Amino acid sequence: MNRQYPYLVRHALPADVPGARRLILDTFYREFGYGYVPDWHADVVDLQGHYLDHPRHALLVAVRDGEVVATTALHSTGPAHPPHPREVAERYPSGTTAQLVRVYVRAEHRRHGLARELVRRACEFASEEGGYRRLYLHTNTAVPGAEGFWRSLAEEVYDARPTGEHGPGVATVHFEIPLRRPVALARGGGGHPIG
Repeated sequence: MNRQYPYLVRHALPADVPGARRLILDTFYREFGYGYVPDWHADVVDLQGHYLDHPRHALLVAVRDGEVVATTALHSTGPAHPPHPREVAERYPSGTTAQLVRVYVRAEHRRHGLARELVRRACEFASEEGGYRRLYLHTNTAVPGAEGFWRSLAEEVYDARPTGEHGPGVATVHFEIPLRRPVALARGGGGHPIG
């Protein structure tokens, strides 16, 4: 019997960039409520150059019926001090740190395991890439479901909620996901269906 899978999860193709950008910006404006902030979101302006054209960076997407419905990205820039605590910036230096960002799923496509699968594949990419010693991320725990999701996958390294590092309404916690080595990952445009 041939099962029909509703989602295709893969490394983004150039044709996916407009849909990925739309999803990311929608998340900033509709879900986070603060919109595009150049100091925090400069990568979104040039997803192609920042992720697709850079060999150590990755943009992964989940596509359904030709629409990008979930994203995850990874780059080689560690957290900056300020706004992040000095000890976090020193623990996760640029170049040897893979930073996980833009883990977003459209509301109507949640609860299908897309974020977990995209993060798993980003971790595989970081493990295979070589040169990365750690995989770091931070999240706003004020976003419903964010803290529980990350605690199921990652280890807390710094709770910045008492510091208010990003201002009112942003409750930041910093996490690390242990990298496993070696892991084989099929790169390229071919995706793997899930459903």
